[in-house]
Amino acid sequence: MYPQQVHHYLKEFFMENDCAILGEEDHYLTVQLTVDIDKRIMNRPFYWQYVEATNSEPNPAQVTFITNQTAMAGNIFGEAIHYGSPRLNQVFLATRELGAYVQLFEKVDRDMGQVILTPWLGVNFKVSYCCDRTKEMLYSFGINLLTGVIKEDFHEMICSSDFNTKPEENVFHVQYIIKPARALERLKATIESIIEQDDHSWAMEAQKRWQRDQRVLDYFYEDVEDKPECYEIERKALEEQYEAKIKIEVINGGLFYLF
Repeated sequence: MYPQQVHHYLKEFFMENDCAILGEEDHYLTVQLTVDIDKRIMNRPFYWQYVEATNSEPNPAQVTFITNQTAMAGNIFGEAIHYGSPRLNQVFLATRELGAYVQLFEKVDRDMGQVILTPWLGVNFKVSYCCDRTKEMLYSFGINLLTGVIKEDFHEMICSSDFNTKPEENVFHVQYIIKPARALERLKATIESIIEQDDHSWAMEAQKRWQRDQRVLDYFYEDVEDKPECYEIERKALEEQYEAKIKIEVINGGLFYLF
């Protein structure tokens, strides 16, 4: 996830959750958080417990998030945020909690007369390659629930459109043919196909590091016939550290009726 993608994601998140954008350049955002978003992403439980216990006036944080440190110019001070950073992971978690599933209808000009909207299932995935090192990637896919056509970068495709939670009077939305559960299976199969074609040398490299550290561990216990419990604990820790795993996680998604 590139810095500009992180920047766009954060801006959309804050705007959707009524947080005022007080300042912005390509490399930073200054945001006035709401009480709810402050509680969700700023790690201030004791402050909010005090506010609620004393019935004090709440003072949600005003934060500058630096989304691209290499492009910094001038005296802008704030919190660096990037893909994989704890703060961005908290934003992802808040996104899942606040809007794991939506149903939205694209806004259309009333002067267009009767308009037909087509149903799409849009899903954002996070794929994690895990061993002693972790690589994470975001994928956004949409699938047309009438034709089965799959579009990559679906989030980017719809982000310039405006939506309502209810269809307008001049809108007729077509009922889907492909059930969302079946469509989700197709999207997961698409992700799995991408993973299969990817370079998995990282797993082999992790295996080599695992074998190296296992040899070191065995060396220290080579003269011990009955291995103590601590040996088994350390051996298991190496397995958990180096074992290659791939995780596919649905961040959020929804039904989008598009013109």
